[in-house]
Amino acid sequence: MARGYRNYRGRASKGKIALAVLLVFIILAALSALAMQRYIAYDENGTPFFRLSERQTDPAPPAEEAPPVQGPDSSDSLEIIVQEPEEPEVPPVFQIYSLTTAPLTPASWEAARAEMGDAFGGVTVTLKDARGTVYFASQTAAEKAVKTVQGTTEALRTITGDEDLYAIARLSCLPDAFAPYMNNNPMGLKKKSGQMFRSGGTTWLDPGKPASRAYLCGLVREIAELGFDEILLTDTGYPIQGELDTINYGSDPIEGSLSLLWQDLLQTLEPYGVKLSIELPESVISDGQEAASGLVLARAVSCADRIYAVTEPGQAGILSNLVLQAESVTENRVQEFLPELTAPDAGWNGPFLLLPAAEELKKR
Repeated sequence: MARGYRNYRGRASKGKIALAVLLVFIILAALSALAMQRYIAYDENGTPFFRLSERQTDPAPPAEEAPPVQGPDSSDSLEIIVQEPEEPEVPPVFQIYSLTTAPLTPASWEAARAEMGDAFGGVTVTLKDARGTVYFASQTAAEKAVKTVQGTTEALRTITGDEDLYAIARLSCLPDAFAPYMNNNPMGLKKKSGQMFRSGGTTWLDPGKPASRAYLCGLVREIAELGFDEILLTDTGYPIQGELDTINYGSDPIEGSLSLLWQDLLQTLEPYGVKLSIELPESVISDGQEAASGLVLARAVSCADRIYAVTEPGQAGILSNLVLQAESVTENRVQEFLPELTAPDAGWNGPFLLLPAAEELKKR
């Protein structure tokens, strides 16, 4: 082992130890001075002094004052208002206005629209009457049957183009003074002798013949293309007046022939989305059927979207119930019953069709 190595490792200089202690004190003093800086403040003469930091606290919110209690006899007592529930708004009864039977013009429609006002949501226009006259520019009807004037098509387009108006075309089906003579008489209702049968002063279409059904389907197709929302069929039964025992009804039951007609018309209108309605005599609804005409209520409700009947307000509710009863026993399409009234009345508060004046009814 080299000399002097052991003595060197075990010895420490006293001067160095004193210097180290001094440095520690200097560092601690510096740190203390820095820490104390936040507590040193100076007075107005620049003399330093110590100031302990004050504890900051948020002031407590002022206590809310309770509202004074009002006595029962106080003039400032609160008034309690009970709001009554609002009564639901009752929609107006849907009314349909019936135009008189005549060629329509823009001027006549404008006058009728002014007379209707806001009370009527729908209108019926007769496009084929009980004599067979056709009141629009039809390519299907016999030329002699068409009766129009300048502006008729324009007026009809105005009606069907009104989105706020429900447009119904009235079509008389079987009485017809013109169509039975078209194309060598394949459509007319005939006697057993082969002659044309007449009732009410006019000839009739035979619904049992395909040509008759095709003719009426052609008319309703043209009407649908005009833009009407609904077609109301009237005079859909066989004649009930005249020498009925002379009629050649063919081999099929007459009620079946009427059903064939209605079904063909339904099929024709299906692509257009136009409703098909049937007007029935009041007696057919009351009794359920009429043997002479072949009209059967149960068959009608299976083919029509609506059933109409000329009646009195007091009878409308009874007829409506009978139509609903007929619906319950058959596959049906009927959505509602609408009475045709000559004047509004408190006896019926549902939708209705307002007929023209009595003198106009006679012209139908």
